Amino acid sequence: MTAHVRRRLAAALVLILSVFSLAPAAANPLLLVDMQTGEVLFEQEAGQPWHPASLTKLMTAYVAFAAIRAGRLTLDSPITVSRNAWNQAPSKSGLEIGSSVTLRDALYILVVKSANDMAVAIGEAVSGDEQTFVSEMNRMAEAMGLSATHFVNPHGLHKQDQVSSARDLAMLALYIRRDFPQYLPMFGTEAVKLGKASLESNNGLLEHFAGTTGMKTGYVCASGLNIVATVERAGRSLLAVVLGGSSARERNEMTAELMLRGLSGALSGTGHSVVQIANLEVPPVNMRSLICGKDAKTYVAEREAAYPLGLKGHPSYLTDRIAGIVYEATDLGRIVDVPLPRPRPGYAPATIATGDQ
Repeated sequence: MTAHVRRRLAAALVLILSVFSLAPAAANPLLLVDMQTGEVLFEQEAGQPWHPASLTKLMTAYVAFAAIRAGRLTLDSPITVSRNAWNQAPSKSGLEIGSSVTLRDALYILVVKSANDMAVAIGEAVSGDEQTFVSEMNRMAEAMGLSATHFVNPHGLHKQDQVSSARDLAMLALYIRRDFPQYLPMFGTEAVKLGKASLESNNGLLEHFAGTTGMKTGYVCASGLNIVATVERAGRSLLAVVLGGSSARERNEMTAELMLRGLSGALSGTGHSVVQIANLEVPPVNMRSLICGKDAKTYVAEREAAYPLGLKGHPSYLTDRIAGIVYEATDLGRIVDVPLPRPRPGYAPATIATGDQ
């Protein structure tokens, strides 16, 4: 560890210990895992069932990666926006019905922009239709031991039965890193350029917290603001899950604080692995009234008072300036079968030789 890194961690530790603590801010699920050992460094309500929102797309991506590995598709396979895909609520890619992109580009748009139309289009390409793909997602979750997780759709738009937990989402992220490391650059990309549009990530750590390598954010009213994030710094590899933030500011600052506490040694570990966290057999929390309902203004004000990091006049953990990675995707337009002329009367195709030539 260099002297510069030691000084930064020491300064961060002073800020953490002298100003704020995660514990009194809220009872929302928090989880910090050492990715090199699988040890849980910190957890709070990590087994509480929670609506995953667009963190769902981590599984959408995993199933697509598995389909590529199985030879069902390739990264160059065309992914076409069906009417069903186009009809999904935003966030979306901006592509029109019938337009296509390669599966590689579709995965970048899915992960970076969190495009709901791409989630459906990928699912239809992999499995033939959306619900068959969702069944594949649930079979994969069961095989992974994600006991709190159930999917109803491939994008995370709210459904009561769309459920996961911080524990399960951390495990899913670890499965992606273990099984498909070749795709990790997708999760560390800050923006996708598609024509004249710039489709940007909502992961503020990518541009403001040094060492961030990915992964995914998510938000619906019922879930609050969620994130799975990975950081590699000072020889450490950490994964954090923060669910139920009242704002992007709070979510991102909490995630950065968790990371800094782990990197500095303030969180020395719990002695058990993420697999050992027990998922609770209780209903998922629904935050709609607090995030989008009549109580939202009061609730957000209370959260700001309890955790003011990043607000005007208060310190922030997100002070780095990092040039985000930009990926360029291509709209292939409409892909149609080229009509061939009818063969002449009496036409017979040439015999195709077999064997060595």
